[in-house]
Order: sequence, then C-alpha cells, then structure tokens
Amino acid sequence: MSSSRLDTSKIMGKGATGKVGVLASPSSISSSSAATLPLTSLNHIPLVCRSVEESLDFYQSVLGFFPIRRPGSFDFDGAWLFNYGIGIHLLQSEDPENMPQKEEINPKDNHISFQCESLAMVEKKLKETGIKYVQRTVEEGGILVDQIFFHDPDGFMIEICNCENLPVIPLAAGDAAARVCYKQARCAVKQQQQQKPQQQLSSA
Repeated sequence: MSSSRLDTSKIMGKGATGKVGVLASPSSISSSSAATLPLTSLNHIPLVCRSVEESLDFYQSVLGFFPIRRPGSFDFDGAWLFNYGIGIHLLQSEDPENMPQKEEINPKDNHISFQCESLAMVEKKLKETGIKYVQRTVEEGGILVDQIFFHDPDGFMIEICNCENLPVIPLAAGDAAARVCYKQARCAVKQQQQQKPQQQLSSA
C-alpha cells in the first residue's frame, strides 16, 4: 500500500473533542454556527446512472442497501435505497449513451465514504466480484487510516475505510483541548497495536 500524509497545520492547529472519532458538543463550537441553516442530518445522496437496474443491483449486492418505496407521482425513472442511516436515490439519465466514462480510480475525486468492520472482508468481496480497486494508507501522528476506493457502474467513486481512527476536531475550539484529543487518539492506536499480537497468540 502507498501512503500519504495530511497537513497537520490545518487539521491539528485548533480543535476539541473528548473521544476518538466523536464530534465535540455543539456548545463547544463557535457561536457563529447559530446563523447556519437548522439542519438535522444527511437524508440521501442522488446519483444519475446509465441503468437504474444495474445500479440497483450494485448497491444491493455489493454495498448492502435495500430498496424502499419511491413516490409514484414521479414522472421519471429511478429507484430509492436505504441503509446505514442514509438513502441512495438513483435517477435514470436522460442521455445514458453520452454519460462520461471513468476508468482511472482517483482518490481525490468526488466520492462517498463508508466505515466498515473489516477491510480484509471488503477486499475479499471486491476480489470475488471482480471489482477493480485501489488502496491507500494515511498516517497522521502515528494514527493509520486504511482506505479502499472503487467505482460504481457509472464511475462514481466509493470509499471504504476505518476513518473512525482519526479524531474529529472542530477548528473553532481551543488548542489545549486539541492536544488532549490528539494524545487520546495516539493512546487508542497504541492499545490497538498492543492487542493485535495478543489476539494472534490466543488464536495460535
């Protein structure tokens, strides 16, 4: 696997959180957030596709989404899926033959990202289904984040990762809290690394 490093001056410069991978409470973030839209959560991601049927099969059989009822009043073809707390809304392209083809998997391209329980199982599944993918590892202060990137049938990129290893640090909070979070994240990684040899010995 190849690796890349993040810009710590931007990510670790300011921030606060008490747990690895957990966003700080709204009260600890800048009061300017009161002027933003009153949002609650991400609802769905729309994707224009060449073939609704092909994409429907992909998102079910590969990513584990399940189809849900779609309003019958729509006068265009499509399908809705749901899982992991978000929806995927497939929209049939009006000109599928002229949709751009994407062959190269570029981790810096637009994508949606999912966390998973086992990247090894993800890689095994992709190999079995013949889906081309690329792997990346990001290292930040001793914390490793493994990533797998691949395309859906229309070239839209999917990422599977263990991004929960990285702490979520709002840049609006204080430096002292950021150092605490950073220290906790490194301790969590050390604990994971110490547990692996023990697990290997117990399974031997």
